[in-house]
Amino acid sequence: MRFFLTGGTGFLGNHFINAALAAGHYVTALRRQGSQPRLNLVGEPNWCYGNLNDNLSKHLDHCDLLVHLAAAGVVSNKNDWEFCFETNVIQSMALWRHAIDCGIKKFLICGSCFEYGITGLNERYIATEAPLLPTDAYSASKAAATMAAIGLAHEFNLKLIVVRPFQLYGEGEASTRFWPSLKHAALTGNDFAMTKGEQIRDFMHVEKAATALLELSYSLDKMPGNIALHNLGTGQPMTLLEFAQQQWKSFDAEGALLPGSIPYRTDEIMRYVPKISGS
Repeated sequence: MRFFLTGGTGFLGNHFINAALAAGHYVTALRRQGSQPRLNLVGEPNWCYGNLNDNLSKHLDHCDLLVHLAAAGVVSNKNDWEFCFETNVIQSMALWRHAIDCGIKKFLICGSCFEYGITGLNERYIATEAPLLPTDAYSASKAAATMAAIGLAHEFNLKLIVVRPFQLYGEGEASTRFWPSLKHAALTGNDFAMTKGEQIRDFMHVEKAATALLELSYSLDKMPGNIALHNLGTGQPMTLLEFAQQQWKSFDAEGALLPGSIPYRTDEIMRYVPKISGS
């Protein structure tokens, strides 16, 4: 298979490149000037340099499936409305239109679990058909991008899967996030301050997520309809404290976990768990 990939130097993108190349596929990956992969890759994709709204026809012409992982506001600037909507909706849609013009009919687009927003307050297991009630610019722009992609799929008779990952963790994740911070404390012999950890989440290792995306790409031709929404998770929720204790033990940490030493956020959703097909 010949993939065109956005977000190739990002957290999930690096792992997807490794999974796709290891499976023998050809990957053309879009890369902004100056951006660097976060991992050592098993091989080099065909890097093309540019932005989402550039004319990338010469690269898209040779591909048969677009995997869209690029996003703005994931780690920082999540409340910059202009930045998030310009990147996640306007520029992303420009790329999708170029891909359609180049004859690409299959799309795997990475949304976000945060599109569901405050629906998590009322749903024990969040189904893909649950209301989208986003709470900031990032999540609102991702929800808007999902609607745009669905509209394009209807209009142009595309095969589309929108994937909403829940709590991914692993190598290449931004250093300020929970798992890298915990790992750093464990490996340096320091204690680790955290909330009480009563939040319930579905934690999925990023390598498994990348493999799942690759498997979903294979299913596009076999879909009974044109459009599918897919929650990406393990189906095995646990508390944040249980996850921290599990990881702390795996690192043979000498320091101590300090649950309760950090207060919860004022807008904390205590249970945010996807409904997974078959679970």
